[in-house]
Amino acid sequence: MLRCIAIDDEELALELLEDNIRKVPFLHLVASFSNPLEAMKVLQEEQIDLVFLDIQMPGITGLQFIKSLPSQSMFILITAYEKYALEGFNLNVVDYLLKPVELDRFIKACNKAFELQQLKTNQKLTGKPAADYFFVNVEYSLVKVMKNDIRWIEGYKDYIKIHLKSTPKPVITRMSVKSIEDQLGTGDFIRIHKSYIVSLASITSVRKSSVFIDSTELPLSDNYRDNFLTAIGRAN
Repeated sequence: MLRCIAIDDEELALELLEDNIRKVPFLHLVASFSNPLEAMKVLQEEQIDLVFLDIQMPGITGLQFIKSLPSQSMFILITAYEKYALEGFNLNVVDYLLKPVELDRFIKACNKAFELQQLKTNQKLTGKPAADYFFVNVEYSLVKVMKNDIRWIEGYKDYIKIHLKSTPKPVITRMSVKSIEDQLGTGDFIRIHKSYIVSLASITSVRKSSVFIDSTELPLSDNYRDNFLTAIGRAN
């Protein structure tokens, strides 16, 4: 069961949102608000798994609202304006729904949130990822990445490129190298540079300050050399 709240300054839109939430069996509506500032207290004092949030509201926008919170809640944005979609996904929202929202599209977004919550719960219980895959935000969708499909990961500012065996086109998502390193766990992947993580199984050769994956040469920095050599069993 996902504990959720709904925030929309339009009374009719909020009523429709509440009605949709009640139709989804794994959602429990804790409260609804026309003023996002009133919702902050609930988010600070109670466990809220999912927030349905309008973007255009007086006083504070939905995007500003998300940025102001340290909350670990998931967010589904609901708005009449498509222009905010990219910024919304850059904030790692679960989904972005355009008004008027069809029920089947609403349920699809809720299913995404439910699956993500299950993954988080399993990780907490076991202390390690529950599956050999994870999801990342790519443009307007959550994309599933199989860990054994990863060759290497390249970081650039606030984004990473995940290079895969199955396709020549990398998966690009807004995420830090440190965050993806934590997601991968230890054992099958190793950090070789502040901007690079490689799959140990994909390494074809090592030469001085370089790691090769087939014909691709990646830098091996001094700060990560010892850990890397230990990982591949060549430490002296």
